[in-house]
Amino acid sequence: MKHKQSLLIGNVLMGVGMVTMLGGIVAAVMNQLPSMHLSELATGGAVFAIFLGALLWLTGAQVGGREKVCDRYFLLRYNGCRLHPRHK
Repeated sequence: MKHKQSLLIGNVLMGVGMVTMLGGIVAAVMNQLPSMHLSELATGGAVFAIFLGALLWLTGAQVGGREKVCDRYFLLRYNGCRLHPRHK
């Protein structure tokens, strides 16, 4: 897959994940209102939507290449230059 395509697919997956998470949170909050009486299936679906959205978000980050950048900065922050052969 080309870099632009993977970046686009990753961004779309992250956007869909965000919308799914927000929808699940709104449904879970609406269930707590006394005037709204949602079924048990809707309550479970709201919680499932939050986890599904998070999974889509992480998949989009992996496909789009954003996770690798974070890993590189994590290594630079906590390991310094010890990994570079010139600084040993």
